[in-house]
Amino acid sequence: MRALLVMAALLAQGAAAADELVADRVQKLTRGVRWQPVAEIPIAFRTHHPQGMVKIGDAFYVSSVEITKATTRYPEPRDGFDRDTGEGVGHLFKIDAKGKLLTDLKIGQGSVYHPGGIDYDGRHIWVPVAEYRPNSRAIIYRVDPQKMTASEVFRFADHVGGIVHNTDDHTLHGVSWGSRRLYKWQLGRDGSVTTAGASREAVRASNRSHYIDYQDCHYIGARRMLCSGLNNYRVKPDAPAFALGGLEIVDLRNEQAIFQIPIELWSPSGKPMTQNPFWVEATDAGLRAYFMPDDDKSTLFVFEAAVK
Repeated sequence: MRALLVMAALLAQGAAAADELVADRVQKLTRGVRWQPVAEIPIAFRTHHPQGMVKIGDAFYVSSVEITKATTRYPEPRDGFDRDTGEGVGHLFKIDAKGKLLTDLKIGQGSVYHPGGIDYDGRHIWVPVAEYRPNSRAIIYRVDPQKMTASEVFRFADHVGGIVHNTDDHTLHGVSWGSRRLYKWQLGRDGSVTTAGASREAVRASNRSHYIDYQDCHYIGARRMLCSGLNNYRVKPDAPAFALGGLEIVDLRNEQAIFQIPIELWSPSGKPMTQNPFWVEATDAGLRAYFMPDDDKSTLFVFEAAVK
């Protein structure tokens, strides 16, 4: 038992050092840094609408929503909602380095079928699954990536579109639909959420950063999270939309963005690379980033940037 505890501690230290290196190098990015394409890996199955991604060893874990019946907007709001729930299936895919599907874990319950951005804390993958509409409800799951089994942790009365585990403070941090609201929940010693029953207002802060909406976020140590996202801009109300993506580092102590950088990369479909799932890791020369912006017939795009 003691040997296992020591090994776990060493692994945690290694993960923390890797997080610190990623955080340091991301903050050295400038608009002048060139992202070089190094690989395009076709995904060998239908991915539906990918949302979040983590990389563990050589495997990728990607959350995705399969829409079987699209939501329908109401002529006027009903009970605080602007649309119905639609129908669908939530997935957490385990994919090998060549794009082959290894496991498909169905996740969610009833009208709660929309997985969001995910995070890996060195032991579990955290996955929020929500109704496919704003101001709704969500179930937060903890997934064992080896067994590919999910355990419900708690439920919350809002659409949680992404979640991060702050392993320094033992807190969970969620983002709402469009990431305009940021949430914080406290974890107890037994892994339960001690503030699970709190109102939205009690655990909520406003996102003071507005140029992108966060889609996928990951904990990078020292009480910070790294988020990717995008927003659409128009030069005139009736002009075509122009989509711009970017990365932000958020200080989780005060929910304040402390670093922002546009990512001027687009897939052949025209979508920003930061459309949804992403993962960033340090290399000898700088950073390697993985993106999966396109639906259904997806490609895993890999880029590297030289920063030290």
